[in-house]
Amino acid sequence: MVLMYQRADAATDDLHWNDEIEGATIGSQVSLIFVYSSRDGAGPRLHQHPYTETFVVRHGRALFTVGDERLEAVGGQVLVVPAFTPHKFAVVGGEPFVSTNIHANPTFVTEWLE
Repeated sequence: MVLMYQRADAATDDLHWNDEIEGATIGSQVSLIFVYSSRDGAGPRLHQHPYTETFVVRHGRALFTVGDERLEAVGGQVLVVPAFTPHKFAVVGGEPFVSTNIHANPTFVTEWLE
């Protein structure tokens, strides 16, 4: 049996998609966060997960802090954060930041560090 998640306006507006989907609710071993933000500085505060998180940056730019590293990710890049690595990001550049964040776990498990 195939389980499906359907966003009603995805076919007409896949850019402005902000949503979280826990994989367990649709029979998947991964969970997803869809991010759209055009506000400089927007993004989650420092946190970590007991699993890998993969950021597929589709558009825009964000300044990531991953462990002791700071780097700018731009549209077209994929960033992989290992398990138990503190990380956060902040939108920069004044244009919309769009990403799909893949959590390698059927539920979200987040330890907030700030």
